[in-house]
Amino acid sequence: MENVRVRFAPSPTGPLHIGGVRTALYNYLFAKKNKGTFVLRIEDTDQNRFVSNAEQYIKDALEWATIPYDEGPGKNEKYGPYKQSERSSIYQEHIERLITTGKAYYAFDTPEELDKIRKQAEEDKKTFSYDHTNRKELKNSLNLKKSEVNELIASKHPYVIRFKNEPGKVLQLEDIIRGSIQIQTDILDDKVLMKADGLPTYHLANIVDDHLMKISHVIRGEEWLPSLALHYQLYEAFGWKKPKFAHLPLILKPVGKGKLSKRDGDKLGFPVFPLEYTNPDTKEITSGYKESGYFPAAFINMLAFLGWNPGTEQELFNLNELSEAFDLTKVSKGGAKFNPDKTRWFNQQYMQKVAYSEVQPYILYNLQNNKIEPNELIDKRIFELIKDRATFPQELWSLSTYFYLAPDEYDAKAVKKQWKENTSSLLKELSKDLKGIPTWEAEIVEQIIKTFIGNKEIGFGKVMAPLRLSLVGSLSGPDIFQIIEIIGKEETLNRIETATNKL
Repeated sequence: MENVRVRFAPSPTGPLHIGGVRTALYNYLFAKKNKGTFVLRIEDTDQNRFVSNAEQYIKDALEWATIPYDEGPGKNEKYGPYKQSERSSIYQEHIERLITTGKAYYAFDTPEELDKIRKQAEEDKKTFSYDHTNRKELKNSLNLKKSEVNELIASKHPYVIRFKNEPGKVLQLEDIIRGSIQIQTDILDDKVLMKADGLPTYHLANIVDDHLMKISHVIRGEEWLPSLALHYQLYEAFGWKKPKFAHLPLILKPVGKGKLSKRDGDKLGFPVFPLEYTNPDTKEITSGYKESGYFPAAFINMLAFLGWNPGTEQELFNLNELSEAFDLTKVSKGGAKFNPDKTRWFNQQYMQKVAYSEVQPYILYNLQNNKIEPNELIDKRIFELIKDRATFPQELWSLSTYFYLAPDEYDAKAVKKQWKENTSSLLKELSKDLKGIPTWEAEIVEQIIKTFIGNKEIGFGKVMAPLRLSLVGSLSGPDIFQIIEIIGKEETLNRIETATNKL
């Protein structure tokens, strides 16, 4: 394959949606699969929607999600600048080239004038479109004298620059995911390439930047598919080789129809942004996957499967495995429905494999809050016993509290069902046998308790269920003998005595 160069080009207009992160991920995976380069470009020409902290948020989100860019703002700036607001002179040079070759023209119609025409069209049950059918009747350089055009420009009259669409042609568009698409140019309008503020629209800027940055494959969201015909025409107008295109399917809401939005997350209780975000104007805080306890590896594993499938039964992939398996031709055309339960499942699977060091901060935080001295050897052992019951690191404390603190209450339903008339006397007898154990290890304790039950000729549950209640406060938890060994002999006997007195 040719030298692969792909780009992720978000606009800093707010926090990065997980749909944007998925676009970045697919670009990254494609680049790594093909030993290529992943470029970050900030498309900040929409100054009306610009948000001051959004660019840093984008960089932080990619870093947390372990999707590092090879080139971008402040990093390996081989074809910089990588922020469109710093490339104005480049766009000006290229727009003048289009005007000189007759591929674009000045349009001096004011928004008020166009609005009036649009309203008249509505009254006539028509739809107004600035195109080849009416541009000769409108206020632009195609029908004004050159002297009039020069005078309008000199007098600072507001204008935009539009692409001159050529009617009567059939465009053959190619998309890696969607195949061949035919478009009649007769239905296309003359899109604005340069706005009245002198800044380029997405259409001009991304074409120029992709060409100058030698982008080989444009992998972007489905929402840009309707613009592909214009972009093809722009490449032809400049006489440039086109990159290959791939338009990714939408991420759909879990319930109902339409694109996944922040509102869906707020309503159903899940994040739609990778990191927590604070709106700089309203100070509103929106939750993120990181702060909700998701592991980066689980997050990107989940995202990879929102629209792509390797064609095998395997669902758990690390980043390298995803890079090796990723194939754009296996990306679906249809939208991918977001499933919050499946997202939690991915995190739970990673909890089983995560290293203790990754969850240690959560554990230390809770130990310090409860004035408990950490013991890494013991704390790590406890984590290994309970991790299969946890989905998020925040749950580790509630699942392990009884290892560190004696229960101060007991599950009422379990007590009613398991604590019989002779239970206290049985446990007191068992305590006497446990006191005599010289070496306090799980296997030895287990043997003593089993021998005690055998000698009494009673059911296993008559002792084990009340014993667990005494030590844990409920009937949950891992192997009881491991709990007994970890909390120690003195604590075990104290908890049994407390329970028999209370219950």
